Amino acid sequence: MADREIVPVLLGADLNCYNVARAFHMKYGVCSEAFGRYAVSATKYSRIVNFHAVKDIDSDEVMLKQLTGLAEARRGSKLVLFGCTDDYAAMIIRNKEALKDYITPYPSVRILDSISKKAEFYEFCEKKGIPYPATVVISEKAEAGDLQPDRLGFGYPLIIKPSSSVIYWKHPFDGMKKVYVAKDPGDAERIISEIYSSGYDDRIIIQEFIAGGDSQMRVLTTFSDKKGRVRAMWLGHTMLEEHTPKGLGNHAAIIVEPVSDLPVAGKIREMLEESGYTGFANFDIKLRKGTKDDFRVFEINLRQGRSNFYLTSSGLNVAELACEVYESEGSDCRMSSENFFWHHIPKSVAYTYTEDRKLVELAKKLDRDGKSSSSLWYKPDLISPLRFACVSEQMRRQNEKYKKYYPKTDSED
Repeated sequence: MADREIVPVLLGADLNCYNVARAFHMKYGVCSEAFGRYAVSATKYSRIVNFHAVKDIDSDEVMLKQLTGLAEARRGSKLVLFGCTDDYAAMIIRNKEALKDYITPYPSVRILDSISKKAEFYEFCEKKGIPYPATVVISEKAEAGDLQPDRLGFGYPLIIKPSSSVIYWKHPFDGMKKVYVAKDPGDAERIISEIYSSGYDDRIIIQEFIAGGDSQMRVLTTFSDKKGRVRAMWLGHTMLEEHTPKGLGNHAAIIVEPVSDLPVAGKIREMLEESGYTGFANFDIKLRKGTKDDFRVFEINLRQGRSNFYLTSSGLNVAELACEVYESEGSDCRMSSENFFWHHIPKSVAYTYTEDRKLVELAKKLDRDGKSSSSLWYKPDLISPLRFACVSEQMRRQNEKYKKYYPKTDSED
């Protein structure tokens, strides 16, 4: 390791990007080269991220030109490439053959074409016996009469979401959300019409609403080496999610829990290894309210999650996985086993809005015991007054966001 300079290269500029850059800086003391269309606050004024604004970096041609040029300039270095959004991760996967100068800890294009879309993923879950919510898949606009509970097989409220996030976000429109909750057939018809009218042309998922709030959610991050062996599994219990329309579902505060607390973890590991999956994967899972073990898997993301610092801060550094585990031999699998409190928002906001008060008390205890961390409060990066002011303003705005958007207007019960 010592004889080759490590150069982290990140596509993106958001919190995901900063979390990965911080992991590299903590482990190896190196700064990351990041490419995105424009700067955003999560990485602005950072001393550990060299950000390059590149118009059309989200096109394969421009991305490859930038990355091949960087690889030539840094010949002999250990280049490690991370995609920090679904779109960037998909670009890396599609172009793996052309990016052989880089370590790319992501799956093959075969996996991208088979399970990256929610509709295909649920078909795969069905074959492998992995529980998921009752689901209906459509490929065109539907009228209210076709969206009645007796036609769908489940009642209202229900969830509506695009099968392909990558395609969906390329067609923005007013009122766009990551996930929609429809209260009745008329509402469902309107939402579906808006999505298809935007230019989105893939399938849409209509899904039963699994009762329970944010604290019923779990996030499981896995890492598989180049030969498809699962080498790490890390479980997070969501305290609180973001609630802005485009951020709904993003994790804001998490308590790490033992993987042994998740009954479906074994089947997920089997699925990954049988499919030859490589690199990072991120699963959204929900425990049905009022049950102890009825967990339902919502989706797989073919990358590290936006909240990946919940791994690094609790002992599983994502940079180390990419640099030292991905191409290594071995069959060991590290699994989370102890509690840890990660938060992107101020602790006070997490304590105020988390509905599960037992989780709040546990988070407070973990914080008192020194077992907590926040992504952006990184001392080596706060020397700059501009960076300190930027992070402080982001934290202040979190208070305003939760006052405006929480409690959600969409019913949870």
